[in-house]
Amino acid sequence: MTKILLTSFQTWLPHQITNSSDDLLDYLEKQTFKQLFPTFLRQLPVDISLASQQAIAAINDIQPQVVICCGMAESRQQLTLESHARGQKDKLYTTINLEKLVLKLSNTSISHDAGKFVCEGLYYQVLHHLRNSHPHSHGLFIHVPVLTEINLSHIINDFNLILEELRKVVK
Repeated sequence: MTKILLTSFQTWLPHQITNSSDDLLDYLEKQTFKQLFPTFLRQLPVDISLASQQAIAAINDIQPQVVICCGMAESRQQLTLESHARGQKDKLYTTINLEKLVLKLSNTSISHDAGKFVCEGLYYQVLHHLRNSHPHSHGLFIHVPVLTEINLSHIINDFNLILEELRKVVK
């Protein structure tokens, strides 16, 4: 069975009641997965160092083949798959073929800007750790828009398709 680790963040601004990345994982956690039982690491602190430490500890403990970090992007209208994360001197790219992945998705696009905030910091640290310590594992960061009654079913459907496709890739 493919091991998948899914992470989300806490809120970070006073007006936010919830974080859409965590709301999405909450919905997914309540679903029944047929052959896919991910591990959830929800509500990471909005702090690059602390979030990275917790995520890397979970990676070392669980040994997942796929790590999907999720964050909230209030200004985006659909799921966005982040192609890379910038460090101080370099960029690390996901090993997942995003162009192929989005072909089957109706409410998802590829982004080349993870935001230069805690999302990008966590993504960089996770990709760096996977490359150095778990070279056969794949990492991906997905930005989640604010969830509404209108987009919720589309977002959940695309996210489930992403999980199914990634499960096939690592078999």
